[in-house]
Amino acid sequence: MSNKTTHDSDVDFIQALAELLRANDLTELQVKRDYGENDSLNVRVSRHTQAVVQTSVPAPMPVAPAANAASSGPATSIPVSAQNSDDPANHPGAVTSPMVGTVYMAAEPGGAPFATVGQQVKEGDTLLIIEAMKTMNHIPAPRAGTIKRILVEDAGPVEFGAPLMIIE
Repeated sequence: MSNKTTHDSDVDFIQALAELLRANDLTELQVKRDYGENDSLNVRVSRHTQAVVQTSVPAPMPVAPAANAASSGPATSIPVSAQNSDDPANHPGAVTSPMVGTVYMAAEPGGAPFATVGQQVKEGDTLLIIEAMKTMNHIPAPRAGTIKRILVEDAGPVEFGAPLMIIE
């Protein structure tokens, strides 16, 4: 087989792989073809796609707006009707995740949780731990208040910016 013929068949093969990639909605495909001793073709076809991040947060329960919610920052100037009350991330008392990782509600398996619903916390109290890259990161309370809702599960995954709990 001539080099030109081999080259043309390789191009056809790569185009077929690209079509497989698109048709099956894959992001990467790698194939190695052996033609003989010291003669092979190693092909990796990939495409970039817009990643859609989906967080696994329990279904939100309706939140009744608190008439005297103690909060700070610009969220207090936004009327309650303009906020999406179904989304805990929009709640003015939401504590969000500063990183991607795994949530741990206690210092050790079976141990007492750092925080429970109804508990009073002071600014700086540890609410939970997020393990990221084998490092245990203590997540402190950003303000004093009462824990109204816990939105994550022990040993569950969490994404950056996902709501962890509500403190009012």
